[in-house]
Amino acid sequence: MHDLILQLLGYVRGVWRFRWWILGIAWLVSVVGWVVVAKLPDQYEASARVYVDTETLLKPLLRGLAVRGDERQRLLLMSKTLLSRPNLEKVMRMADLDLQAKTEADTESIIGQLTDNIKLETTRDINLYTIGYEDAKPELAKLVVKSLLTIFVESNLGDTRKDQDSARQFLERQIAEYEKRLEAAEGRRAAFKQKNLAYLTGDKGGYYQRLQSAYAMLSQAELELKIQQDRLDVLRQQVEGELPSFGIVEEPLVTESLSSPLDSRIAGLEAKLDDLLLRYTARHPDVVAVKATMRQLKAQREREMASSGASSAAAQSSLDTNPVYQQMRISFAEVEADVAAKQAVVTEYKTRIENLKAAVDMVLQVEAEEIQLDRDYGILKEQHQELMERLESARLSHDVDARSDSVRFRIVDPPRVPPSPTGPPRVLLSSAVLLAALAFGVVLAFLMSQLRPTFDDRRLLNEITDLPVLGSVSMIWTSQQLKARKRRHLGFLFGLLALISAYGVVTGSYIYQVDWTGYLGSVRSIAGL
Repeated sequence: MHDLILQLLGYVRGVWRFRWWILGIAWLVSVVGWVVVAKLPDQYEASARVYVDTETLLKPLLRGLAVRGDERQRLLLMSKTLLSRPNLEKVMRMADLDLQAKTEADTESIIGQLTDNIKLETTRDINLYTIGYEDAKPELAKLVVKSLLTIFVESNLGDTRKDQDSARQFLERQIAEYEKRLEAAEGRRAAFKQKNLAYLTGDKGGYYQRLQSAYAMLSQAELELKIQQDRLDVLRQQVEGELPSFGIVEEPLVTESLSSPLDSRIAGLEAKLDDLLLRYTARHPDVVAVKATMRQLKAQREREMASSGASSAAAQSSLDTNPVYQQMRISFAEVEADVAAKQAVVTEYKTRIENLKAAVDMVLQVEAEEIQLDRDYGILKEQHQELMERLESARLSHDVDARSDSVRFRIVDPPRVPPSPTGPPRVLLSSAVLLAALAFGVVLAFLMSQLRPTFDDRRLLNEITDLPVLGSVSMIWTSQQLKARKRRHLGFLFGLLALISAYGVVTGSYIYQVDWTGYLGSVRSIAGL
């Protein structure tokens, strides 16, 4: 650390030897720099402020009905893209700057100048935008700001309308496409149903539901058949037991024609058949069973009539005239018809179950295809309905934006140019010139001290020459040399103070806006006299 400090002190002493070079270079660079800064043309900054109001009364009322975009995000994007090349070209044409562009290089130079000098600032939390432009011509600066303000307002409104129209056209195209796909899906469903009508489930559920339902109905039918068969057996025993109780009539009635005891049963079945036909079709199992029973009874009656004699016929006729016996025969016929009908129903359900078991593969395949078709159709229909709702929302949003101001632009400060120039920052530039001049002088003095080195102590000489230094002789200054040395120091101090004073005069004239041209004119006029 001690060696480093000694080395730094050596550098400082070397620079101090060339201090007059530092002062001269500082004066030269400062004067030249201050003159250049003074010659810089005045810059006038035109500015305008606009407030964008995105909160309207319709916004909470239309929440959920109309599609409202994120106005803040759109404004942020527009503010970021305001300085894009197409917008800068519009500004160049609106401000007549394109008349100055003779070549492509001139156009690029103008666009670059616009990019460097345009300022766009926004206030956080509120939509307050400040647009500024700096130029040597105040009227041109004001015209550029006015053009930027126009583009900012019109672009936001135009982009909103353009986005809504594009969204609505896109939705209409999508809806038309989905309508075609829905028609095609409906056609496929209709063709599928026509082709596989026998295997479709309909409202009865799937294959296993239908099979389970068939088993349940078969069990119910078999139970009912068993009940009817038991009733038939009881009635048969009653009928056969009643016949001997009547005995043989003492004087058999003589009838003109033979009749059979099956006539009453046939009559009962015919009455029941008429009642069934009123409720069912001719293909109903009960109707088919009653008809089959009637055919059997009629055939049996013909056989009995052919084999029975006249006496038995007369005796049977006497029994048939008994009301109790006739009622029993009618009940027997009805139960027998019910048994036949239930038997036919049981047979039908067994046939259905066998058919379902035989067509299990085909039924399952048809059900899977039907589910797939229904799922595809349902998805298309749901998407179509959602697109229709979104289209209505888009139309409502378009009407809202067309008939009301969803985004309002309020010009807080119109484009204006201050009477005094706002730039360039001559005070800052003058300070930078002074610091640069002093730094340049110090660097030059350091380089000269390295080119023309001297040894200030014995240690440094010993290190460089690697020779033993036995001693050193101190400089003894005379009184005249001391006075001369003092004068030189005072001269350097006065020169440095003069430089700082000149800097103060220059910066003060810029701060207090002193017009030196008037003083110079007075001096010229006095000199002329």
